[in-house]
Amino acid sequence: MIKLLSVAIVAGLFFESDQKIILPQLPIAKGWPCYYPTHIQCWTDWFDRDNPSGTGDWEVLFNLRNENPGKICPKPVDIEAQTLNGLTVAAAGDVIYKSDTTVGFICRNSDQPNKKSCNDYRVRFSCHPPFCGGGVCWTKWYDRDNPSGTGDWELLSNLRTENPGEICDHPLYIEAATTGSIPAMSTGETFSIYNPTQGFVCRKADQKSGKCLDYKVRFGCPCSN
Repeated sequence: MIKLLSVAIVAGLFFESDQKIILPQLPIAKGWPCYYPTHIQCWTDWFDRDNPSGTGDWEVLFNLRNENPGKICPKPVDIEAQTLNGLTVAAAGDVIYKSDTTVGFICRNSDQPNKKSCNDYRVRFSCHPPFCGGGVCWTKWYDRDNPSGTGDWELLSNLRTENPGEICDHPLYIEAATTGSIPAMSTGETFSIYNPTQGFVCRKADQKSGKCLDYKVRFGCPCSN
């Protein structure tokens, strides 16, 4: 049984901006969905070029490209931002000025209530899989169960059966979040299973509250060039 916030969980959940995903060279099945962005997202590394000590946190795409030549595709299809400790923008509660694939991400201190400063954010961009050959390709999010019974059971075996051909044979990473997109690491709940080879399970019997939140999961697979 794994107690969140006291143990570093699964490979693939990295919360320091200078860490990079290094994948072993594994064979990719011919025709695997890395080639189909509607099923798989291929993400760049995380970038954290600015701190909110001045006017705010400016993770502008133009500057990121200049400082990281060749590491961001010409036309990103999505952007994701989170605080350095893994909170989504919604969970952090900041007022965001910009967050798109054209400008990048900007949080201005002047937009925050009560003279509060922005959190420190990092960003990454989603590209077509051939661009991120050395990165990780994430499946879509899956939410097959609700916590109305004994808990929330998002087992890999069941997800494969219900979604044939959508999850690679040997996932390297797993990410779990509530259906409201709060990272599982931030909920404080206890999980009995949380790994890329079995999936994810939150049991009501393990919680002090006697109930689990509703979770979704996705899996990280090696992405071919």
